[in-house]
Amino acid sequence: MKKIYFTIVLLLMVAVDVSQAQLATDSWAFGFGFRYPRYIGVQVTPTHSNYGGYFSLQRNFSEHFGLRFKGGFSHMEGEWVNLASATITESTNLISGDFDFMYYLIPCEPVSPYLYGGVGGTYRMLTNKATAALDDNSGGAEWNFGFGVDWTLDTDWKVVTEFGYHSTSNSELDGFLSPNGNDSYWGVNVGLLYLFAQGEPSKLCQLYPGITPETKDLTPNDLNKIEEMIVKHIPKEITKEVVVEKPMKAMVAEKWILIGVNFDFDKSTLLPESYPILYDAAKTLLRNPDIKVEIQGYTDNIDSESYNIKLGQRRADVVKDYLVSKGVAASRLNVVSYGESDPVADNNTADGRAMNRRIEFKMQ
Repeated sequence: MKKIYFTIVLLLMVAVDVSQAQLATDSWAFGFGFRYPRYIGVQVTPTHSNYGGYFSLQRNFSEHFGLRFKGGFSHMEGEWVNLASATITESTNLISGDFDFMYYLIPCEPVSPYLYGGVGGTYRMLTNKATAALDDNSGGAEWNFGFGVDWTLDTDWKVVTEFGYHSTSNSELDGFLSPNGNDSYWGVNVGLLYLFAQGEPSKLCQLYPGITPETKDLTPNDLNKIEEMIVKHIPKEITKEVVVEKPMKAMVAEKWILIGVNFDFDKSTLLPESYPILYDAAKTLLRNPDIKVEIQGYTDNIDSESYNIKLGQRRADVVKDYLVSKGVAASRLNVVSYGESDPVADNNTADGRAMNRRIEFKMQ
């Protein structure tokens, strides 16, 4: 019984881990953090005495596309030599506000890279400028582009790391007035993003959009039924293998029954409770790239033997498709159907037949 409870806890932990990678169809988010800016394409020699910060208000219209307003402060310094051969340290305090269009390349994963680009306005304040004719304070425009990565902490919080390139509308950023070109600077941002309003859960970001789970919700009675079926029908040694207490390599040539990966009668559609178990199985296989697996599909004893062989094949194929979608090489997966043979539970009961409609892995 202790091992059974350990298995249930393990599956719940996997489900929490998976839920963190899920996404809403749309959302609002507020961000803030630190910035390290630096001159590029200017006539002074940049120094390292730079710092800044930012805040952002972001509206994601879908899983891939969003619009963001980002306000920031940047303090940048550089050095130049005057006519007396003295080294002068010049600084620019820059206030900026940008509107960026954002595109998330892989929106459904806990680590989600994105690209962005947009335009905005700036207000710069100079000290120790080289060109006396320049105003100490002046406004302008800028355009920018860059890339970043969102690192999911939970359903509401993300860590953001971002690099951006910014080009101003004139050559006055560094305190020099040049007749040609535009001054530029880059910035590295590190901060947090808080999602304070989210829409419906994303269908695009199901664990595998190519396989649509049943739409029914799991109730406490459903979870109790699963636990009762495990207690009644699964031997203790199988539970031990599912929990993977042994080293993975020691399981070669043994069977690994995926408790919870079952099917409705006469169907090969994965049920909602199957996804956390398969997700964990995929992670285990990815951590052990030298292991190959025979995916074995089984059925209950209803209908003919030849029909059940075909049904078991379809079930095994669905599981293979899922594992491949999560990055497991197809060459490591061999699919076999054993139909109604080798039942693990009593086919004379409804619960027993449900347990026999299962998937097993044989390590090779």
